Amino acid sequence: MIAMLALFSGCSMVRVGYDQGPRLAWWWLDGYVDFNREQKPHAKQAIEQWFGWHRSGQLLEYANWLSTVRSKINGPLTSEQVCRWSEELQDIIAPAFDHAVQLGAPVVMSLGEAQWRYLEQRYVKSNDKLRRDYLQSNPKDRLKASIKRSVKRIENLYGKIDERQRNLIIASIETSPFNPEAWLLERQRRQQVTLSTLQQLATMSISTEQAAAELRTLVEHTHRSDDPDYRVYQVNLAEYTCSFIARMHNSTTSNQRQHVHDKLKSWETDLRALMVDNQLYIASE
Repeated sequence: MIAMLALFSGCSMVRVGYDQGPRLAWWWLDGYVDFNREQKPHAKQAIEQWFGWHRSGQLLEYANWLSTVRSKINGPLTSEQVCRWSEELQDIIAPAFDHAVQLGAPVVMSLGEAQWRYLEQRYVKSNDKLRRDYLQSNPKDRLKASIKRSVKRIENLYGKIDERQRNLIIASIETSPFNPEAWLLERQRRQQVTLSTLQQLATMSISTEQAAAELRTLVEHTHRSDDPDYRVYQVNLAEYTCSFIARMHNSTTSNQRQHVHDKLKSWETDLRALMVDNQLYIASE
């Protein structure tokens, strides 16, 4: 949710982006599986239903979470506080994934061999892009790309950073447990599990609820790996990231904290405006 919101530079863009959500979601999903003519109307209907449900019942929780975070960022943060916010956000967005699984299960069960192959090819392309972005063969190039990504993300929230803060970012990257090679290997493993699961769902005589249960397991393992060693890595990386975010925030000036305060407020305002728009639409029907 926050990664998506961070793409927008102005508050009105959040509303515009969300209003275009069904179309963007369709474009993204179709780009991965290439729905056939029979599947298209069912997939589009599921997407529309999900956004209708999400707009009506979920945006308030997001807005309230942003309000809570915004109320605390004028002061210093601890690593524990950042991790707690992250866990709260994961709990808030969990119903969105669950509802997507429920609505999407019938469509997933209709996928065929041509689409599994299309998805596999799409995975190959996305992995190639990941290698280009994160696995440069030259260590200096890899560090430079990582610094550039981190600075861009931080400045999007806090505004322009100074040299001292840039050095903090560099030092944190150099000591980070983030391992792009391990990330790619786990990503490829999860992709193979996904392909295998989709093939099984299409060939087994099971109910929609049973299919949804299998898909929920896929979603859960994407966020929390079922590989014990990689799960330990995920936990360590999450703790390190929380610590880095807290240290980065605590290095900021009052103007930078006002910048992120205003940005979070603009997102919150837009989410609440979307809720009002939805209520007016329902009342007009």
